[in-house]
Amino acid sequence: MTGKGRHRPGFVRGLLTGAGLSLLLGGVVLYLLAALGVIRLDLLQTPHLDLVYRWLLRNLGLSVIPFGITLLLYLYSLERLSRGLDRECPYDEILHRVQLTDIWISLFFGIGVIWTAIGMRGALLYALGDTSHAVDGGAFLVLQRLVEGGILTALSTTILGGAGGYLMRLFKSFQVGGRLSRYQLRHEQEANGRIERLLQEIRDATAPPVSERLARIRPEEIR
Repeated sequence: MTGKGRHRPGFVRGLLTGAGLSLLLGGVVLYLLAALGVIRLDLLQTPHLDLVYRWLLRNLGLSVIPFGITLLLYLYSLERLSRGLDRECPYDEILHRVQLTDIWISLFFGIGVIWTAIGMRGALLYALGDTSHAVDGGAFLVLQRLVEGGILTALSTTILGGAGGYLMRLFKSFQVGGRLSRYQLRHEQEANGRIERLLQEIRDATAPPVSERLARIRPEEIR
């Protein structure tokens, strides 16, 4: 098979990945502009998209932006790691790409935790901000103000951060897990081989020449 034929699947995969990342980035930007009120998305002609948009806005709010950016960076790093394994890049470069991919996974978990804490704090402050109304309205009014203050967003980001992080780990394992294990095993075998060759060279360098060893043999030992 020619080199062109070997690199064609990688080129197609890279092209599809780039197109997908571009669409995802465009969606994140449009969502941000619509959530901030800069533009208005007219999704009434596509009721399913309108339903998804309103659900995201109600349950996740602006947390979609950091989640989406982190997911973009994760997919980009994973694609670079996959290309590096295909090209058999140096071990330190592969190790750096693995660490960078794991950082985005950890950050996805962290966004869920941090956004949850911020959302819970904001919801509690909003619910108990006006104590006179909270006391007069009872528990139902407090609960209503908690929902209005963003407690649903706080709880939803917890679920998304946890579930999304584990799914990212699972996808990484399916995508590059086998190739990464074989690459690391081959690197260890090469390192062990270099050590064995170095030890053999040291033994050869410290051993006396053959003529000197033969000169030390006494005649009676030959008989």
